[in-house]
Formats: sequence, structure tokens, C-alpha cells
Amino acid sequence: MLTHHRKPVCLSLISTDLPVWSVVETAGTLYQKDTNRFHLLLTAPPLISCEVGGLINPEDALPQSHNHLHVPSSPRILWLEISPYRVIMTMQGNAQVSYRHFWEQGVYGISRYWLPTEALQSHEPIRLRNFTKSLSLSGHPLPEHLRLEYELWTNKVQLGRYILNLEIQH
Repeated sequence: MLTHHRKPVCLSLISTDLPVWSVVETAGTLYQKDTNRFHLLLTAPPLISCEVGGLINPEDALPQSHNHLHVPSSPRILWLEISPYRVIMTMQGNAQVSYRHFWEQGVYGISRYWLPTEALQSHEPIRLRNFTKSLSLSGHPLPEHLRLEYELWTNKVQLGRYILNLEIQH
């Protein structure tokens, strides 16, 4: 039987070799599918994009007055399918970047990214591979901590090493 619980959640992603760091603290809804399978649904704040039209003086790096910040009106939905053996994370944003990651320890999974429709001529996703070095899930009967360590690859070029950390407070 499907049961659900509303919980405070902290989801962080850091790169161990690149200047990438992101933290989302929000409330999430944890659905228990069966003994060791869970779905976590949470809302992340919208992405903020900065559009720069040009510079008056490149040495001074002073932006022109027509530059602006654009804050999309709708939040992003994150959906995680969690088990002790694999994790699937899907992010959907209204006309924003969307993605889907598949992680399983010791396996090359697929990461797909969909860009806004005006950014690409075709609507095909960008496909990357990720290699999951470690996956640990703790907490009983409900998960409390998930840690994923993985590498992101395109063909034979590594695009960084990452740690995804999820804490679900009880």
C-alpha cells in the first residue's frame, strides 16, 4: 500500500574537482512504494538566469543598462525514485532545463538533459554517461540519508566527479 510522509529535505550536489555546488532545502513528500522502494517529490526554487547583452568597457566589466536578471515564474519539480540499489532523479521545469539521471553502483548509467526548445533546433536530449562509484542509503523504516558518488562522462572525456547528498529529517 502506498503511504506518504511530509518531511524537511536537504539535497546537495557538489563537484570534487570543479567549482560546482548547489543546495536545496525544502519540504518533500516521501512515498513508500514497498519495503525498500521510495519516491521523493520536492519543489526546488526556480533557476535564475542572467542575460548579458554586452559590455561598455570590457576592462572595467561594467554591464550596459539593458542587461537584466530573469527569474522564471514556476518552480522546478524534482522526483527521486530511491532504493538501496539504484536511484533515478528527474527534474522538470516549465520551459527550463530538464534532466533525468539513472545511477546504480558500479554501472554506467545515462544522464539526459533537455534544453529549452528555443535553444536547440531539434528536441533531442543531450545524452551523457555517469559512472556510479558508490551508493549508500541509510535509515529504517524510512530513508534518512542517501549519498551518491559518481563521475560524469561524454565519450572518453570526464566532465567531473560529483557527490549527491540527500538528508531527510524525521
